[in-house]
Amino acid sequence: MKPEGKRYTASVGSQEVIIETGKLAQQAGGSVTIRLGDSIVFAAATMGAEPREGTDFFPLTIEYEERMYAGGRIPGSFFRREGRPGAEAILTARLTDRPLRPLFSSDMRNEVQVILFSVSADGVNPLDILAINAASAALMISDIPWAGPVGAVRVGRVNGQFIVNPTFAELDESDLDLRIAGTREAILMVECGATEVSESDMLAALELGHRAIQPLVEMQEKMAAEIGKPKREVPTFGLDPSLAESMDQRAGQAIESILDAPHTKSELNEAIDALRAEAITDLANGDEGLESSLKMAFEEAYKKVVRRRILEKSLRPDGRGLTEIRPIWCEVDVSPRAHGSGLFTRGETQVLTLATLGTPKEAQELDSLTPAETKRYMHHYNFPPYSTGEVKQLRGQSRREVGHGALAERALLPVIPPEKEFPYTLRLVSEVLSSNGSTSMASVCGSTLALMDTGVPIRAPVAGVAMGLIKEEDNHRILTDIQGLEDHLGDMDFKVAGTDKGITALQMDIKITGITPQIMAEALEQARQARRQILDTMLEVIPAPRPQLKPHAPRITVIKVPIDKIGAIIGPGGKNIRSLQEETGTKIDIEDDGSVYIAATDGEGEARARERIESMTEMPQVGRIYTGKVVRVTDFGAFVEILPNLDGMVHISQLDSERVEKVEDIVNVGDEITVMITDIDPAGKIRLSRQAVLEGWTPEEANQHDRKGRSRPGGSSEHRPGGGRSGDNRHNDRRGGGGFNRR
Repeated sequence: MKPEGKRYTASVGSQEVIIETGKLAQQAGGSVTIRLGDSIVFAAATMGAEPREGTDFFPLTIEYEERMYAGGRIPGSFFRREGRPGAEAILTARLTDRPLRPLFSSDMRNEVQVILFSVSADGVNPLDILAINAASAALMISDIPWAGPVGAVRVGRVNGQFIVNPTFAELDESDLDLRIAGTREAILMVECGATEVSESDMLAALELGHRAIQPLVEMQEKMAAEIGKPKREVPTFGLDPSLAESMDQRAGQAIESILDAPHTKSELNEAIDALRAEAITDLANGDEGLESSLKMAFEEAYKKVVRRRILEKSLRPDGRGLTEIRPIWCEVDVSPRAHGSGLFTRGETQVLTLATLGTPKEAQELDSLTPAETKRYMHHYNFPPYSTGEVKQLRGQSRREVGHGALAERALLPVIPPEKEFPYTLRLVSEVLSSNGSTSMASVCGSTLALMDTGVPIRAPVAGVAMGLIKEEDNHRILTDIQGLEDHLGDMDFKVAGTDKGITALQMDIKITGITPQIMAEALEQARQARRQILDTMLEVIPAPRPQLKPHAPRITVIKVPIDKIGAIIGPGGKNIRSLQEETGTKIDIEDDGSVYIAATDGEGEARARERIESMTEMPQVGRIYTGKVVRVTDFGAFVEILPNLDGMVHISQLDSERVEKVEDIVNVGDEITVMITDIDPAGKIRLSRQAVLEGWTPEEANQHDRKGRSRPGGSSEHRPGGGRSGDNRHNDRRGGGGFNRR
């Protein structure tokens, strides 16, 4: 018997969001579909029956799978099925995970899994925001203990007006793409790209977004009350208070002493590791069963000391003030053969970014459910284990690396010149060489240096900084330029990137149940001041983009040719264009609109390629003078190739200033002669004159003498229709010549 199911709606902005449940995936802990327009996402949340053994953390997994059938498409892979998740799917999974995770108890050990996939994609409404709301709703009606619900919206701004949940078309016009998730009381997660938006405008957008999620929160609360399953009782693995107190007494003062001493990251880690081992040995007293709990107790004691010192003394682990930035130094032109490179070092965080320029055809082709088909600016981020002094297997790009690369890409995208001004594909790769806090923001800084070193005319330099938060009840401290320990033991990782004028990217992750707009405003202002200070240091190294591209970077020249001439450039099976590239040492791309991009590292090759293409596509005009090769001789004249595969006829009377008795007396096949076009008849046949060049005639004078020559005795043997070739039109290729004598 078909189940009836339940349907819930909420008005968000100017649209209606619909959640349905009760029909699909009945064996999951909780399952829903969510709909906006004709875009639909499915979510199922399930929890394992028993705690996962040997685990000292809460095992939560969020998976989002982009199904191409949702958009009526077949995957473009060789196997014609979805493979490993693409970048968009990975970013959506990360976006969903971030606001859900803080609302679970960290003491749980039962495995929780939320699986989402696209059911329908209308190409109008984005799916990522739907995924967050669907996951939250599935958890709310499930038997899984969770402190939700969470609501999520997107905020855009077109012509100065904010829009809640803008469409793809509206986002194309928007100077803001803000995704925000939160509870009824506070904001949990922020992900944003912007075009130099001011801090005050960003705060207004955040406040609007938080108000806009309230109907979604209320809808989910109603769902839980009406159809939600009772929450399951699960064992928790919290720390024994007596062990925590014993560890505080044993290690607390020693931790203080270690933090007071000058230290590097490695020196601090070595001292803390040694103290941890001693304290655990002392308190375990030979009981191996206590070691795991004592390790947790030590971490809690360490966290408590660091946080107390910041809150009570405004004293950070490395001795800096709350707003103090670690020492910065930068370099450019690190690689002599890369098209551009920038090295950015801040404290013990170091990132090297290398830039590569390519032709438009080298843009990345996208096979996703978004309307975008290509991407001309790509930013990739690598985080090797040696950057933290560790040894691990290399297993390809992680989700974290995908996310950090996307954040840096988003931060720089607003300053990348448009393709019409700078017709290149750009790839930046940020190599993390050393990590102790905010490598993604160091990637932004290093990438700005690399772009300027390349000679890319960016609109403005961009810098980034990571802000932290320590909060206990009403007491809080915001930290500028957090290092790894402050990120690990703190409550917030708030990354802000932008120019001197405004914000270009924003990302916030928190470990508590939300922060207020007031804290957000304070963090934004503190980040603005830090960003300007970092920019000043960067600009001391390279104050502006280089006026010229680096020597090994390709120079791209763009010329426009008639669309019907594209085939002549490409040739049969691409023969012509391949030959042209090999002969000139260039790379040539041709767009459907007739734009031809010639990429060359030397001016001579570019000039030769451009001249060849222009000659292949040139339209003959009366009065133009050409030096061409004689390709055929008849008794009444000679046929001369004036442009590639295009010839005209020089009548015998126009071969010389004196009377010519025999064509071969003047020219033979293979000779080069200089001629003027004197006439192009309605059929496209081209009349040439060598005499006009010798005498210095105008086209009109040449035409008059030509007609006289044809009318004198013996002149009746001039070319008949078909170019004097006895009607043989085999060489008259009109596909590219519009009736001209194409060979």
